[in-house]
This record gives sequence, structure tokens and C-alpha cells, in this order.
Amino acid sequence: MDIRKLDRTAVLETVRILEQSSPEHWEAPTPCADWNLRDLVAHMAGQHIGFAAAAAGEGADLAVWRPAELGDDPLKTYRAAADAVLDAFAQPGVLTSEFALPEISTTTTFPAQVAIGFHFLDYVVHGWDVARTLGLDPRVDDDIAEAALVFALRVPDDDRRLGPEAQFEPALTPAKGAPTLDLALAALGRTPGWTAPAAPATSPQH
Repeated sequence: MDIRKLDRTAVLETVRILEQSSPEHWEAPTPCADWNLRDLVAHMAGQHIGFAAAAAGEGADLAVWRPAELGDDPLKTYRAAADAVLDAFAQPGVLTSEFALPEISTTTTFPAQVAIGFHFLDYVVHGWDVARTLGLDPRVDDDIAEAALVFALRVPDDDRRLGPEAQFEPALTPAKGAPTLDLALAALGRTPGWTAPAAPATSPQH
């Protein structure tokens, strides 16, 4: 499994999906409870920046993991963060390094293959989050979905998913015969059939 290639594909898919957004989408609700699209993309860009720092041996400071300031051009900001993490992961020697990921543990580091696997899984799932927010379906090839399921099933489904800072919600039971991506989503507490709630009807003006 070439985790960097899989991760690059997942990240570039998030960019492709976001390129289909319009200004009115940035306040739209997402599958991530309490986050609109701007909140979600600020998180996604911030995580790219954090992982890029971790790849350079500078990830221990929680400050580098904060949500990004998206400014007046959220898509441009997100593209820059995506480019930064992909470039960081592509550097020689990265796959033999250890990543500090303080949002997961402040007492241990993680082998690069494992850390990039975490990043890969996040961006398959967040790509789906963004796509569903826009009323789209992400392009997820079989190899991406199968790798995402492998990583999703490794995420402990315990009390750590119940707190306000939990990265994923408790696992759901997937539909019988569900496709591989849906199995991965359900394992992480996502509802595969999620659609954006309808906007409330407005009262006619008199």
C-alpha cells in the first residue's frame, strides 16, 4: 500500500469538490454536527498545516493545529494548505520519520506510515462531508474506499467517541450490502445517506 499516493488522491479530490462550491455554500450545514462548510474547511486546512509541520518534525505544538483563517478567498487558502501538506509528505526521508500528533497523544509519536494513514482517512471522510454538503457524490475509486475501510476499522469505537472533542461519533450499523465507502463511513459514525436539511420556508411578505 503506497499511503502517500492514496493520501494525495484523497486530498486532491477534496480540492476538486471544493472548486464546485459557490459563495452561498459557505454557511451551509455539513454532516459534521454544528459546523457549516466554512467551519469544516477551516478545520481541514488547519489539519493540513498541522500535518505538514509534523512531517517537518515541528508538530508537537498544539498551536500549529488550530483551524486556519480562511480570509476572503477560502478556496485559495485551502488549496495552499493542501499543497503544503502534499509537498511535506513528498520530502525525502519522510517515511522513516516519527510524527508528533498532539491531538491524538502528547506522550508518544507515530511512524510516518501510520500518521499519513490518519491523514488519508480524514480526507476521504471530509471529502465525503464536503461533497454531501454541496449535494454531490465524491469520486472514490475502489482502492481508496478499501484502504479507508481498513483504517476506519482500526479506530477504537469506545468512550473516546462520546466527548465534545471526539474526532468521530460511535459506529453505526451499515445497510446490508452497503458499498465499501459506506462501510467506512458507518464505522466512523457517519450516516451514508446524509443530505443537507431543507432550508426553512419563508413567510410571504404582506
